[in-house]
Amino acid sequence: MTPLFSDYFTQVSSRLRAIDEDARSGGLDGAIELIVNAIENDGVLHAFGTGHSEAFAMEIAGRAGGLIPSHPIALRDLVLFGARSDASILVGAELERDNSIVDELYDLYEMRPADVFLIASNSGVNGSIVGLALRAKAEGHPVIAVTSLEHSNAVVPKHPSGKRLSDVADIVLDNRAPYGDATLDLGDGLGVGPVSSITAAYLAQLLTIGAAERIRTAGQVPPLYISANIPGGDEHNGALERRYGARIKPVA
Repeated sequence: MTPLFSDYFTQVSSRLRAIDEDARSGGLDGAIELIVNAIENDGVLHAFGTGHSEAFAMEIAGRAGGLIPSHPIALRDLVLFGARSDASILVGAELERDNSIVDELYDLYEMRPADVFLIASNSGVNGSIVGLALRAKAEGHPVIAVTSLEHSNAVVPKHPSGKRLSDVADIVLDNRAPYGDATLDLGDGLGVGPVSSITAAYLAQLLTIGAAERIRTAGQVPPLYISANIPGGDEHNGALERRYGARIKPVA
């Protein structure tokens, strides 16, 4: 086994431990409260991320053990549900840097006052990310950010406002990824072993667990997905999904 395997395990575990310590000290309580308040008031959790940060939205929305009133926002929705017909716009990173598409993207969905936004971006500076956070705030929705503060504070914002995601959000959760994301130095300016997907996924699950536990403690049944691949899964999920309809499953 290469020694780098052990080094990477150390890097990952130390960062997860730091997030765990922050959670134990109440560092996630504000975000969990926003999520619970949204659910209790018939709100939906809108999760957005681009590039590898889209994995965070997939952890929040539509998975077994996750909260049913959740909805992933994705740039490809501009083609799937919007007026864009050229799928080539989805290739590369240009679209995620384009702040001009935010209103078009936001207006694809049905938003209600109690909804909350969870937006993930390791860099926290791309145009679509900051732009969606600004639009959500302008519409009166709370924004929870998951970002690397080390990376974000070291780079220049790309949004015309000059703001980073961390400047806009009501609550900022640090994913503890280093500048550049890679944790292991191979020399010659090369790095390997990124961690942001792992730490963001951990944060997503902590938020879900915390919200579900709080709802359960209050004597309510948390609206959680169960696996569609076990008996009764489709029936359980479908019954709850119908309450939210196109708010969590848009139709073209």
